[in-house]
Amino acid sequence: MRSRTKNTPLPPEPTDVDIVGPNTNRWILTVEDFPALAAHRIAHMGFCETVAPYRRVRHHPGGSYLVAVCQGSARFFLDGDWREVSAGTVCLAPPRVLNAYEACAGEPLAYFWIRYNEPLTVRPLVTAASPLGMRFAVNEFRRVVEGLRSEWEGVREIRPMQLWMELAHSLARRVAQPWQVNAKLWGLWEDVGTRLDHHWDLGELADRFHTSKEHLRRICLRELGRTPMDQLTYMRMQLAQKLLDSTHDKLEVVAKSVGYENAHVFSRAFKRWIGSTPSDYRKAHGSTAPH
Repeated sequence: MRSRTKNTPLPPEPTDVDIVGPNTNRWILTVEDFPALAAHRIAHMGFCETVAPYRRVRHHPGGSYLVAVCQGSARFFLDGDWREVSAGTVCLAPPRVLNAYEACAGEPLAYFWIRYNEPLTVRPLVTAASPLGMRFAVNEFRRVVEGLRSEWEGVREIRPMQLWMELAHSLARRVAQPWQVNAKLWGLWEDVGTRLDHHWDLGELADRFHTSKEHLRRICLRELGRTPMDQLTYMRMQLAQKLLDSTHDKLEVVAKSVGYENAHVFSRAFKRWIGSTPSDYRKAHGSTAPH
């Protein structure tokens, strides 16, 4: 994944956006088309070939989102910043977090995606333990979706289609929930996750990992695609969403629960990462907690 782009623009428009030019070839299979997708909570999946202008913006997606860039490059809005992503990269976004991407001018873009449907009561595929993005053999995704598409447009035998679907979900899990990770690193973040109200800084994180700040930064970038402080913010935003979804706590209380003494600073960070203010987010989703 390439570094953040310079002169980072503001988050996209406050409504969902679909800009699709005339030179776009898009195939999509939805759970309404093929109900077996519901076995893995897949809402839809597909493949797209396009060129600029092309942009998609989703402010409150109902599930995890995985996009594998097979050809060309695209700009993704991830963790509050636009980043340019090249072919061979898989990007991941958790549920109910602003995600957006657009084709870069001057070259064709081809990508595969899976979008899940994950209510608040289930553990999502993409969690705080998932990488922001990673290099992956994305042609495996392409072969799988092309196999599924071929069967769908052909005889539509249920069993072969289920096998293609299982392969697609298995690849998504392999990316979002890596089996081979740095156990020591995950131990650090599991510990941090139990104390997100603590005022962590990079020096303390590095001390707990028994390494230098620069070495921790390199490891986190390699394993997660984020710096240590970005990973900390990401985890705090995940917890903040959960508290806004499930409690009626005031914003000041939520802010302190995730390590912010100032509700205004928390609100600015939340809007940058999630795409809406905490108040608007709570109105859109509603708390499931009893009054």
